[in-house]
Amino acid sequence: MKVLAVGCHPDDLEIGCGGTLAKLASAGHRVTMVHVANGDKGHKVIPSDELKAMRAREAKASGDLIGAKVIGLDIPDLAVKSDNDDLVRNLADVIRDTAPDYIITHAPEDYMKDHMEVSKAVFDASFAATVPYYRTPSNPDATQGPAPIFYMDTLAGVGFLPVEYVDITQQIEIKLRMNACHESQIKWLYEHDGIDFLDFVRTVSKFRGLQSGVGYAEGFVPCQAWPRLRTTRLLP
Repeated sequence: MKVLAVGCHPDDLEIGCGGTLAKLASAGHRVTMVHVANGDKGHKVIPSDELKAMRAREAKASGDLIGAKVIGLDIPDLAVKSDNDDLVRNLADVIRDTAPDYIITHAPEDYMKDHMEVSKAVFDASFAATVPYYRTPSNPDATQGPAPIFYMDTLAGVGFLPVEYVDITQQIEIKLRMNACHESQIKWLYEHDGIDFLDFVRTVSKFRGLQSGVGYAEGFVPCQAWPRLRTTRLLP
């Protein structure tokens, strides 16, 4: 199976679905991780150009832990727009190239606009990718139909009620290691804001595990739009 995960900033996928991606990869499925924004404004001290290069390296290191392909679309933070034709076209190109069995991305409602814009852009691009005469940069063949979409948890799970859960009890440590690769974020939050973000991530995963009767879990909501629904379970 081929799974495409599209997050906004480097580290968003690790937070929301890192355990699920690790579980898929360990079972032999092909995982592609896309970061739309480059994370250039995610620090108060490190200059933007230096930071975006650092965050690209961190994202690659995280993906390498599970053998995932990592792609960055290099849009500046706070400049993500779902009505940006180039963004939709580039996402459609990635979708055509990977031909995913399903896509994981942000929920339509989250704590910041960049996340919500990515959610909408993914929805639009996954449909555009099916249109044969829609031209994309490398113009691979159109996909056969809009891929199913699963929305991952919001930050801290606020306002998000999962419909499906993935047991990541065996993957919680690799999920934390993936998050730890994003040192520019983890170290800054701990030293300057007193937030132990790895504990934050573990706590949310434990909470979802309590909801679903396992040690640790990640929660998802399927996109309820025709023709994206399936009769079989796709999540691991």
